Amino acid sequence: MSGIEGKVVAITGAGSGIGEATALLLAERGARLVLGARRSERLAELVARIEKSGGAAVQIRTDVTRRDDLHALVALAGERFGRLDVLVGNAGVGTISPLDDLRVDEWDRMVDVNIKGVLHGIGAALPVFRAQGTGHFVTIASTAALRIVPTMAVYAGTKFAVRAICEGLRQEAGDALRVTTVSPGAVGTAFAEASTNPQVRAEITKMRDRIAIPPEAIARAVAFAVEQPATVDVNEIVVRPTAQS
Repeated sequence: MSGIEGKVVAITGAGSGIGEATALLLAERGARLVLGARRSERLAELVARIEKSGGAAVQIRTDVTRRDDLHALVALAGERFGRLDVLVGNAGVGTISPLDDLRVDEWDRMVDVNIKGVLHGIGAALPVFRAQGTGHFVTIASTAALRIVPTMAVYAGTKFAVRAICEGLRQEAGDALRVTTVSPGAVGTAFAEASTNPQVRAEITKMRDRIAIPPEAIARAVAFAVEQPATVDVNEIVVRPTAQS
């Protein structure tokens, strides 16, 4: 048996991209999945694919900006599988643009999804993990949490915050809980389409098409952290294209 087989894993932002790739890989390795995203139809399709391959998965519509949605996601894991072993906090938004654009509503949205969404997941899962005496937080950050570039000031700020929160959580977790932050570089997802600044969107799309790695590369990093023995805590993983500076 692998270190993944039989584990109950909840994933936010599971409807596409990194979340979808992670769900498929972990299901292939024997995990039981609890999938959350805003697009219920995408979740239904993903659950059907997993079940067709002999895996186990359930879904629930999840908006990470809503605290109650994260509690419902965690509760569903307990109801259907009796426990929760891993929470993969993957949901995120990157509506990047120069600060001079003053797209304040987009700034607020990034704070709500990228920072508050992670906190809502911690708030929902931490009491369950404490009661079980075991649990693993895996949070998807970004290389923007390590290096700031123009147009990404607010997005990078949210990811720096996520990295800080996860490091604080790790230090408070004690000897039973594990905390992992995975920071992807350019990945072949729909990230670029989120930007409402046409020039920025074009630049990000061009870079993605030139150097991006597939979401499956990030999924493998998540699997690596999850499959380790309980006494091994992989704290940070950075995965970027070889060509990315």
